Order: sequence, then structure tokens, then C-alpha cells
Amino acid sequence: MDEDRKREFGRLISAVAFGRQLTREESCEAYRQVIMNEQPELQQGAFLLAHIARGPSTEELGGAWLALDRYDTAKICVSKTGPMCDIVGTGSDKLKTVNCSTPSALIASAAGLSVAKKGARLVTGVSGASDIFEILGLDLDRPLSQAAKCLEAHGLCYLPGEAFLKSGWARLIKSMRFTSAFNIIGPITRPCEQTNCIVIGAYSPTVCDQLVAVLNETGMPRALAPFGMATGRDLSEGMDEFSTCGPTRVVELKQGKTDIYEVTPFDFGIDETAFESIASRHTAYENATAILDIISGQYDTPLADFFCINASAALYVSGLAKNYRTGFEMAKQALAQGKAREKLERLLEFQGASRS
Repeated sequence: MDEDRKREFGRLISAVAFGRQLTREESCEAYRQVIMNEQPELQQGAFLLAHIARGPSTEELGGAWLALDRYDTAKICVSKTGPMCDIVGTGSDKLKTVNCSTPSALIASAAGLSVAKKGARLVTGVSGASDIFEILGLDLDRPLSQAAKCLEAHGLCYLPGEAFLKSGWARLIKSMRFTSAFNIIGPITRPCEQTNCIVIGAYSPTVCDQLVAVLNETGMPRALAPFGMATGRDLSEGMDEFSTCGPTRVVELKQGKTDIYEVTPFDFGIDETAFESIASRHTAYENATAILDIISGQYDTPLADFFCINASAALYVSGLAKNYRTGFEMAKQALAQGKAREKLERLLEFQGASRS
């Protein structure tokens, strides 16, 4: 690499570390160089850490998202019309729960919503969505065309970041074990072109605000960004999903208008539970087993309610449910009828190991 370009990028790292704000274009170019592996790895890591430590602006996140979408995101396209939802979280939250977006996607799809769920392996927790789905039988190396076929046929697919992020983030997350702007913008990538609504939890209220601002800037019609809390714990220690053990701060985007409000478990028609009932198990296998138990029949438990309130949010943001309580009832019924387990079986037919 040209020495001048290394020095120029090094000066940018120093400027960011000392507080300079980048324009959208500057941020896009910096992240393009990281994504395309055009800088030494030491400089890439230094930039990513300097940027997240200083705190990226919404404009900078918009530029980073543009770089990721333009240079690194493979796309699928299906013929389905109507609501197409994604359910995902940023991770890096302090209250670690059993993986929620994975079973919530299965349940929401079982209740009639088309779901193109994306995810990745763990970064800071016990297990990411890819770890869980792999344990449940998915082959993460299957071509994205299989995901598109499953979405067309059954209204559900899983899109691993390891597959649709072609070079940059997929390369980085193999070795990174710290939070970066990719944890913020990665969850709002759109590997399915038809995605028109999203539930995207984040690890802090500020990041929720930024995510929705970036989503609005990129033309997403509807979104929910929850930050869940637990009664009796420090309110700064939250989870990147709707909570059954305390209030949830929600940022809602609807056709360009943003509202911020709070919901509690009672808004879904359930009582508050202890955090320990939804807390992450010690291993990815234990988390996957807990999920499989719920979708295989253990639907009347606090953990099942946790999954269902998050599925309810997807049903609400998509317009299939008029409110959170109605969405919860729809999700609970689909789970009790075994339809979520059926969705997993359909998913395995197209994206499972040793399947066509």
C-alpha cells in the first residue's frame, strides 16, 4: 500500500480519537477502506475502536451504513409483497438473555408474518443467532439462493452475516471481540431487498435513537428500537429486546415520524417476571436447547412469554396486529398450536445441513 495513504488514514484515526466529527462522505470512505481491507489490520482496529469510543454521530453512522450496503452486502430478492420484517439486536447489552430474536422470528412467522431474519455469530455474549441456528440444524454455508427459496415458499428465512456480508464485516467478526460501529449498522443492513419493517433492539437508549435516525434516513417505513430494563437493577443495564422483567423504552418510526414511549409487560397482558427466568444460560447449546423446548411445547412459561412479546412487536410494527396485546395473543396462539416448530422444520428443509 502507498505510504501516503497509510499516513492519511493514521491522521484520520488520531482526529477521530480527539473528537473530530466526520462528514457522511468521509465516514463512508473510511469504512469502505476497512471493509475492502485496504488498510493494515492494526489501523483498521484502531479506527474502529477510536470511532466507537468517541461515539459516532448519526451522520457518520449513515455513511458507515452506506459503505456496508454498497460494498459488502449481498442481496436476495423475492416476489412476495406486503409486510416483510426483520427481527434483530445489536448485542453488546449488559443484561444477557437467552437468544430472543431467533425464536421470536419463528413465532412471528408462525403467526402469519413474512420474516427475513438476519444475524451473526456471537461477539460479546454466549451465543449469536448463527450459533443458535447452527445448533438447531441449519447449514450456514448454504447459498443465499436457498434462503430466498424458503422465504418464497414459507415466509421465513435466515440470512447469516457470514454469508451476505461478502468480505468486510464477515472477515472482521472472525477475530473481533469488541463492540464497533458494525454492531450498530450491521443489524440494519438489508440483505433482503423487500424488507420494509424491522424490530431492532440496542444496548443503550442513545444507540436506539441513532438506529432509528439512520433507518429513517435510508428510507425504512417502519421500525421499533427497544431497550429493555429489569426492575431492581440499574436502569443503565439493559437488554436489546422488549423486557418481561421491567419497562422497555421504545423508539418507534412510522412513515418518517419518530415517537419515544415506554411499555411494560402489562401492555402485553402479562405480569412482570424475574430477570433470572430469561437470563442467558452458560453455553450456546443450553440456550439452543431452551429455545427448542419452548417451540416444541413448553409455551406457558416466562421464557415463552419473553419470546412472544418480541414476536408481538414484529406483528405490531408490520401492521398485522393493531397493538402489542393483540400481537402477543397472536404469537402465543401460534406457539401453542405448534406452528413455530413447523416453521423451523420448513427452514431446515431449505437451509438445513445435507439438504437441497
